[in-house]
Amino acid sequence: MIATRIGGGEPTWSASGVSPAVLRQVKLIELRTRRLVNSLFTGEYRSVFKGQGMEFAEVREYLPGDEVRAIDWNVTARMRRPFVKRYIEERELTVMLVVDLSGSERFGTRRFKVDVATELAAVVAMSAVRNNDRVGTLLFTDRIELVVAPRKGRRHALRVLRDLLAFAPAGRGTDLAHALEYLARLLTHRTIVFVISDFVAPPFERELRLLAQRHDVVAVSVEDPSEQSLPDVGLVRFADPETGRYLDLDTSARAVRAAYGRRVFEERHARRQLFRRLAIDEVVLSTGAAGSVVEPLLAFFRSRERRVRRNTA
Repeated sequence: MIATRIGGGEPTWSASGVSPAVLRQVKLIELRTRRLVNSLFTGEYRSVFKGQGMEFAEVREYLPGDEVRAIDWNVTARMRRPFVKRYIEERELTVMLVVDLSGSERFGTRRFKVDVATELAAVVAMSAVRNNDRVGTLLFTDRIELVVAPRKGRRHALRVLRDLLAFAPAGRGTDLAHALEYLARLLTHRTIVFVISDFVAPPFERELRLLAQRHDVVAVSVEDPSEQSLPDVGLVRFADPETGRYLDLDTSARAVRAAYGRRVFEERHARRQLFRRLAIDEVVLSTGAAGSVVEPLLAFFRSRERRVRRNTA
């Protein structure tokens, strides 16, 4: 059994209990994703993550024919003769998809945030499977909802996708810090971790920093354009999808709209600064975009590939 629902009880689905509509949706997403992976992502995925999947083996004395770029200049200076670093490539990688299923993810302009997150997760999962890597998931709200252990193969990737589409979370709130802390304890080997969320959550810097010290973390921020500013539509009652609380605001007041805009900007800026400080790459997805996740993901792969090349040059 590779699926575990935390907090008691069994998962809310079974292999035979998934509705035909969900299974059709899984098949459609697989067909669309498979074409994208085959035509666009396989090379980028391999070059970016396989290039990072290197383990340090030893420092040894330079031999004729060794790459000059592999010289360890610190050891060379101490020993007064050239030494090189030797690495071995990890044969396979593990990818974990950490997906936020809290109440705020059931919101969006063109699509719900969770639908965009599912598409991104499908592309990454299929890319991993195509490269013979393992892929697993951790679904969370204000609790750990479901953990699927990493495995290989198309069938397993489809199961991961089915979970994202069919799983009904028990919680509505967001506890990202707990999810990151739990994952750090769970993972025993270096893993590529995609954290897919809107990152609207209580403080999580400490847990993110500890996870990023041992693993390759990629933050995927899912945003909605309507959250960036308040429209001038008079008195409006807002409902918090995570707490159920209501708030009445007079959106016709310029001061109210300005204060809201400042708060959104400050939170986004603080999040960007946090990722930069922890050397974590960020992929920004929008529910309002007419296209899919292709362009942001391709831009991320290519930007990271250029950086990898610079660092190894």
